[in-house]
Amino acid sequence: MEEEQILIGKGTWLDKLADTLVKRDQRLGRKLDMIRVESGLGASGIPHIGSMGDAVRAYGIALALKNMGYNAELIAYSDDMDGLRKIPAGLPDWLSQHIARPVSEIPDPFGDCHASYGAHMSSLLLDGLDRVGVKYRFQSGREAYKSGKLVKQIDTILQNSERLGKKIAEFVGQDKYVSVLPYFPVCSNCGRLYTASTEKYLPSEKKVLYTCKGSRIGKQEVAGCGHRGEADITKGEGKLAWKVEFAARWQAFDIRFEAYGKDIMDSVRVNDWVCDEILGHPHPLHVKYEMFLDKSGKKISKSAGNVFTPQMWLKYGSPESILLLLFKRIAGTRHVGVDDVPALMDEYDYYEDVYFGKIKEENPAKLAKLKGIYEYINKLQPPAKPAQHALYRFLAQQASIYPGDPDRNEKVFARLVKYGMAKEKSSDLMNRIALAASWADDNLATDEKFEVQLSDSQRKAVQQLIDIVGEYANVQETPDSAKALQSRVFDTARSNGMEPKELFTLLYRMFLNAERGPRIGNYFLDLGAERVAAVLKRYL
Repeated sequence: MEEEQILIGKGTWLDKLADTLVKRDQRLGRKLDMIRVESGLGASGIPHIGSMGDAVRAYGIALALKNMGYNAELIAYSDDMDGLRKIPAGLPDWLSQHIARPVSEIPDPFGDCHASYGAHMSSLLLDGLDRVGVKYRFQSGREAYKSGKLVKQIDTILQNSERLGKKIAEFVGQDKYVSVLPYFPVCSNCGRLYTASTEKYLPSEKKVLYTCKGSRIGKQEVAGCGHRGEADITKGEGKLAWKVEFAARWQAFDIRFEAYGKDIMDSVRVNDWVCDEILGHPHPLHVKYEMFLDKSGKKISKSAGNVFTPQMWLKYGSPESILLLLFKRIAGTRHVGVDDVPALMDEYDYYEDVYFGKIKEENPAKLAKLKGIYEYINKLQPPAKPAQHALYRFLAQQASIYPGDPDRNEKVFARLVKYGMAKEKSSDLMNRIALAASWADDNLATDEKFEVQLSDSQRKAVQQLIDIVGEYANVQETPDSAKALQSRVFDTARSNGMEPKELFTLLYRMFLNAERGPRIGNYFLDLGAERVAAVLKRYL
């Protein structure tokens, strides 16, 4: 007999993690009056969908904690004290003179809309979070250092640097910090980070002594200016190395959860030890996620230039579709690109239909999970009734019939009404038509072909349909002509030993990558005989 599954919260991975987090904190005897989760915002390049995923999923954990009755908040921590290591693809060459300078000290390469390079990059990710309705408390790394919020942690780490250096070498085989302190001063002469090597810490003065010797950053050698100086840790005249910085901020802001990508596993392992053993603060609960890859299988990265940004997604898809992409699971590598938008838009409609009982789901655990994800996408405030749904790809295809027409969206809506696919105009539906029209303009391939395998009888039926459609080349769409064409499709199915439903489903898969769609007679006449025949020929 199968054990009955115990439902935790809403039955999603977010609930399981929130439950694990609370139980862990109870075991550790920690106060639970406010549970903070953190996401680091990279400020050295244009943020992509993966960068946003980190923050959105942390916010999901905060929502699951709120559902359990706890106060929780997301700290969005911008790494804007980091130095620029290389120029991301597409940005101006003059940035090369700013290599190794803190990104918060570099001019904005996009004009003077922001105080610095770092502020501009952080704002792009915050804009994405704002547009999908994620609530967060922003914390600038530069401000944290300058205002002294990390002084206590920096002091403790530097006083324990000898023990720390040995441990880092033991953990990850990097012996750099055996002889150099894990703190990068900003050289007061050349303004660079990473090039100045910290030689001594003066605890009574809270200052480090350094020499600007130069450093290897990525594949390039960055020369030092030779300056010998001192940096005051209370004034933010430098920053901690990554191998210890996470630990410092976890203690300073009492962070209980932070996810991480597998590319920084070693840093997280070291930081956990620093947090526990040096700072005497239990490290946060973690979950490791896989990286987002582009469609060719390459890691999406700021410097490689294959960046797929939240803003690009939101040009074509709703905030709900992007939250579904990020909330439905955390395990496994994800290939993501702009051609995923139609499927995610329709998948959100499926979740909504399940939630409101329009689609039945017999498995109780799956039903709870689908409803739970839907509620988290809607920030625990789901709508009172479902929106009007229309297949995204169908809307894009209809929009493509009217390129450049100022009344295009209205004409697409009129088609929906004619097909019985919409009853009344709503802002939701008109917004969806506008998004699908944008997608059609930029991404609808004229030779698009979906995964459809034809049997011999189906192939024969499709061949016959090409000839039949040809007879309607100059026929206007009227109730009679649409009905006549519809019945010819019925006859074609039967004459090839098929149930009509089988042929109709096949046609919807060929044209819309869907199991259902509008009445074929009207649809084919509206698309036009030439276009219909061209699509059918692709599958032969």
